[in-house]
Amino acid sequence: MKGSPETPAGSSVTVECYAGHRADERPLRFALSGRRYEVAEVDDQWYSPDARYFRVRADDGNLYVLRHNEQQDVWTLEGFRAARSGEGRREAF
Repeated sequence: MKGSPETPAGSSVTVECYAGHRADERPLRFALSGRRYEVAEVDDQWYSPDARYFRVRADDGNLYVLRHNEQQDVWTLEGFRAARSGEGRREAF
């Protein structure tokens, strides 16, 4: 996964989160380069010693890897993958 042409990896991201039993439990929506995205699905999450990572599918059908540095409370875009043909937006029935 690499950054999109419009937003390189490591770019700062504004993220709104669901806060359950802990703060910033999972991302609900985020903004990149002035555009807002709704998180349609959290595909995966993992931890490193200094951050939490979330691979999310946004409402545009693309996958994004968001990194949350919990000590500094800073979110960055770490990866991007465009939806493959036929994979795009998922419809709920």
